[in-house]
Amino acid sequence: MMSTTTAAIRLGQLRHALLVGCLLSGSAGAETLQQAWEAALTADRGLRAAQQNTAAAASLVQAAEAARLPGVSLEAGYTALDNAPTSRVELGGASQQFAVAQRESYAYRAMATLPLYTGGRITSGIEASKASLNAARYGEAGEMQELKLRVAEAFTTVLRTTQGLAVANSHVASLQAHATDVQNLFEQGVVARNDLLAAQVALADARQQAIRAANAVDITRAAYNRLLGRPLDQGVTLDEIAPQTANDPLPAVTERALRQRPELGALADQIRALRHQATAVRAETAPQVALSGGYGYQENRYQVYPGQWSATLGARWNLFDGGMANHRADAVNRQEAALQERRDDFATVIELQVRQAWLDIQETRKRVEVTQSAIAQAEENLRVNRDRYANGLATNTEVLTAETLRLVSQNNHVNALYDAVLAGLRLKRAAGEI
Repeated sequence: MMSTTTAAIRLGQLRHALLVGCLLSGSAGAETLQQAWEAALTADRGLRAAQQNTAAAASLVQAAEAARLPGVSLEAGYTALDNAPTSRVELGGASQQFAVAQRESYAYRAMATLPLYTGGRITSGIEASKASLNAARYGEAGEMQELKLRVAEAFTTVLRTTQGLAVANSHVASLQAHATDVQNLFEQGVVARNDLLAAQVALADARQQAIRAANAVDITRAAYNRLLGRPLDQGVTLDEIAPQTANDPLPAVTERALRQRPELGALADQIRALRHQATAVRAETAPQVALSGGYGYQENRYQVYPGQWSATLGARWNLFDGGMANHRADAVNRQEAALQERRDDFATVIELQVRQAWLDIQETRKRVEVTQSAIAQAEENLRVNRDRYANGLATNTEVLTAETLRLVSQNNHVNALYDAVLAGLRLKRAAGEI
């Protein structure tokens, strides 16, 4: 009887050693987090949408710069009148009439217009569009970092649930060994039937926990595959991630985050774009000078020169528009001030994110150390209670309680380990370094 119990204990210790080894080392040929990122960056539709927004902003820059170039237009038309245009003159007291144009005629014109001075309207428009392009690029970078964090979280969740399933299966194996021992003792008349029933109920509960853990693995793998643009039922084998330590002091990490986060860069460029837009609106009230020229032809057999070349230097100055341009510019300036408030507020959000992630790293590091030592203690506690139970010195309840403590210690260690991994990744995201 002692040999059966000892064999079960050794089997449990072997399973625990395999579990710890699985936690500390990755599988050969398993997918790494970097590979997962590369696949997600290619497949994600949200990132592709952000890239299209960047391309659209680049096109708007080209459109704004094109305002400096000459504009060329072609016009053509055919005119039919009910009567030919006719002039009347008095010659020697007699009234005479003669046609000055045809009743039906066609005309065409080619004109080019070059803006010479716009009060800064075109220049400000270009600067506004360039700032919007930079903001779009920052937005794309932010979307990329957010995607990488989502993938990292899904990656870690798959690892967590996979190890949770391993723990659940280890729990089943341990209770199965205990139930076999109790069955043998019951058949020999050493223990009561109640001990056997309790062991069997505990084993049934462990099996349903393992079923739930297996379902969680399938769900998290499907969610992971969706992020990478793969079939939901595709097989998943992932490499382990080691927790990262935060060696830099909190103020240094916070300073880097406020300097590097793409969201703050995007807001700063949006503010700059609005500032230039307000300048462009106010420039509409400044003198607008343009040079235009071209060739026009009007069919008219009564005219000596139906075709004419022309050149015009023109100026337009809107002296009073009821204050419309100023009001529009003030509205844009207020939008700029509102965006500045949002940027300042978001800076405090980033500081909080950095602090939380940095403190989480300190917490999880301690939890990993504590739970790792607790596993060995729980294993020894289970071994002692099983040995005592086999010799009639402990109750079945004490053995089941010891097995529950072992399960809790292993789950705590798994959660502490992957909480530490996530804390490190979230700190990198908060600092804009992921």
